[in-house]
Amino acid sequence: MESASQDINLNSPNKGLLSDAMTDVPVDSAASARTAVPEGLTLAEEEELRSELAKVEEEIGTLRQVLAAKERHCGELKRKLGLTPLDGLKQNLSKSWHDVQVSNAYKKTQETLSQAGQKTSAALSNVGSVISRKLGDMRNSATFKSFEDRVGTIKSRVVGSRENSTDGLHSPSGAGDKPPQDNAPF
Repeated sequence: MESASQDINLNSPNKGLLSDAMTDVPVDSAASARTAVPEGLTLAEEEELRSELAKVEEEIGTLRQVLAAKERHCGELKRKLGLTPLDGLKQNLSKSWHDVQVSNAYKKTQETLSQAGQKTSAALSNVGSVISRKLGDMRNSATFKSFEDRVGTIKSRVVGSRENSTDGLHSPSGAGDKPPQDNAPF
């Protein structure tokens, strides 16, 4: 490869140029300034490795430039297409939600919650039927029947005393002298 500040052509002149500050690749100066040959390496092998290291570091710098240029180009294309960062965020969230929904953990959790809901529904249904049965049993008990009879007697006395009143007031409903219909549960 040539110089690290070369023009990277992406169908646009000077599109790949970065400032010189960004083209500098940090190098561990302590490692590169080492003068002692590591064990098991000859001086020629060390030089070859150092040369290869320099080439790789130069390639990394060039790839960073290419990546930065591609990211700029991508941003320009999105801007020209009218795609906003919010659109990208929506797309990412949508994809992430889809990924979550197809994950095994989500499926297992959904199945477990569904089973728990069914069991809870069945338990509440059972509780409701038990309460209904107990209320029915209570209503059929002798104590409740005695209470119901007493309430009925008191009610008939109160309604009967209204019918026998002499104040001459008539029902505003226009029902005349008919007593109100009894729909009470007692």
